[in-house]
Amino acid sequence: MQAPFAPIPHRAAPCSRRQFLGYGTAGMLAVVLPGCHSDSDDNPPSPSNVDYSQTIEWGRKEIERALAGDRQNVAAVSIALLKNDTVVWQQAFGRASVQDNIAATTQTRFNIGSVSKVLAALAAMILRDRGLLDLDVPAARYLPGFSMLSPEYAQITTRHLLSHSSGLPGTSMRNAFTFEPLPGYAVNAEAALADQHLKHLPGMLAVYCNDGFTMIERLVAALAKQDYASFIQDNVLDPLGMSDSGFLTEWPEGGLFALPYSKGKQYAQEFVSPLATGGLTTTPGDMMKLAQLFLEQGTYQSRRIVSADGVAQMGTDQTTGLIINPSPQWVWGLGWDSVRHPGLAAAGVQAWQKNGGTAFFSSDFYVLPDQQLALMVTGGTGDAQLPDTYRAGALAEGVLLRALVEEGSISGLPPLVAYTAPPRATAPDLADAVGVYANYNQPIRVTANPDGSFSLSAWNGNAWQAMNGDASYSYRSDDWWWSNDAPISYRFEVVSGTDANGQAYQYRYLMLRGPLFGAGYNESTLPMGQQLLPQAPLNAVWQTRMGKTWTVINESPKTVPSTLSLDHTLYATLSGLPELPGYILVRNSSYDDGSPEYQLLAPIADDRAGMTVKIPANAGRDLYELHFTMAGDKEILTIGSWVYEPAIV
Repeated sequence: MQAPFAPIPHRAAPCSRRQFLGYGTAGMLAVVLPGCHSDSDDNPPSPSNVDYSQTIEWGRKEIERALAGDRQNVAAVSIALLKNDTVVWQQAFGRASVQDNIAATTQTRFNIGSVSKVLAALAAMILRDRGLLDLDVPAARYLPGFSMLSPEYAQITTRHLLSHSSGLPGTSMRNAFTFEPLPGYAVNAEAALADQHLKHLPGMLAVYCNDGFTMIERLVAALAKQDYASFIQDNVLDPLGMSDSGFLTEWPEGGLFALPYSKGKQYAQEFVSPLATGGLTTTPGDMMKLAQLFLEQGTYQSRRIVSADGVAQMGTDQTTGLIINPSPQWVWGLGWDSVRHPGLAAAGVQAWQKNGGTAFFSSDFYVLPDQQLALMVTGGTGDAQLPDTYRAGALAEGVLLRALVEEGSISGLPPLVAYTAPPRATAPDLADAVGVYANYNQPIRVTANPDGSFSLSAWNGNAWQAMNGDASYSYRSDDWWWSNDAPISYRFEVVSGTDANGQAYQYRYLMLRGPLFGAGYNESTLPMGQQLLPQAPLNAVWQTRMGKTWTVINESPKTVPSTLSLDHTLYATLSGLPELPGYILVRNSSYDDGSPEYQLLAPIADDRAGMTVKIPANAGRDLYELHFTMAGDKEILTIGSWVYEPAIV
């Protein structure tokens, strides 16, 4: 999701890693959509006297506005809307290939990124139905080769993996997005975990985790005695007749694919190596067949694919047992980002939702079980800084809510969230709250002002840069800190207790509240950073590494980051923050496609530094640890599954 959690409008979010969450791509402070050329596919007849003509007209205009408003990035958008067992709207807009002027059609396949996780959860449920898998048995029992440095890895269950609560570090990004098929991703990702710790105890909190679904890929292969792509083909895609869907594990021999297009340049076919995590290529029309499976509680055209209980398990709230959960509006399912999507909940409607993205595409998939309604939209990732661009979450919400109004399921659109600051109140003492807050991509500094307000700044690589246009935040009667009538407000929240190992914990979060996802009909509350306190200065061994650069030696030159980096060289640098002694500030360009992104790590030993934050939802995702070894006279650096050698100066 474009800028998943951090409201820093002065910089655009990099696409590949951030889009590959699924969770977050709905669009920060999303404006309703945009678009351009469309094909003229005939719409099938409605199953009732409701033809959804007003909904379709609105959706077409929004997509056309998106394509017209962001011609440098949004080349094609495709959408399908299902009611009961009938597709009432299916249409493709724009061009599958800008370079060759090939129009997108309803058979044009898109890479849908993390929407693929729904199929991974479905695969687990099929294996569960066959008696091969217990969701609450440790995954290591099925994968004897799986290990990690934290002994608690042996407590990770399949349920943890499917609900983002496993504690795995996040995402193994090496060779993930490529311009040619690269085998072995899941095996390499599992091997890399053997040299890493957990970032939190299994089941303690839920934070978006791609590697959990890569481990599902490994589980399926082990239990089904069949590779993951073949299992999904045989047990899901073929039975549902999803003939325009599959995993690109080799160069396609046929089919029409939307080609990547970004900043006015077209690229070759994109391949996504983490198959269960985000590798499906498909059409919205095919995804409506999958939606029917969920609406029919596990059957498709009277054929049982998965048990009704399996579908129900996927749609069940998985957050009830979490120890730390400061964002209760987001209700994780199994494979679903949310089984009570906030935007539809604002209208009193339950929706199961999953979004996703790749380096170049953004998608959203909804199933509304009570209304027998479903939607899939996919298209080129828009520029988050433009007012008129493609935002999957906002478009999807807008179409679904209008369809619900048109069919009479709801009386009208819910009101947009109003942002009128309440009266000022006596501010609490900020002494304990000021300082540096870390997350997965950019440290944030809270500074107290003489008038009792505070200001925010973010580290840009060289200095602290004011966030949100130099805004200052004053305490208000609703216990939040506001900058006049701006849509974003903040507060500080301390969580404390004793974990499953009997260890006491206390974490202070900087919480953000606002219209973070969708079209503005609801607001969500998310932690965007965890406060870190100064430690003893780094020892001499670590001090000698500060300011040095290492270059990647095991990433394919055919990956998206390698191709898009200016000199095709991926690197990592180590430094520090003067305000926060005792920590290592890491920039890893192979992780962020060249955009300044930084993590704060703490030394574990002279040869290893580890993760420092335990943040639920999204801001604590995709963490890593460093490990140094010697190869002759060279100090070799490992970050996750990447290997680096000292840069030649």
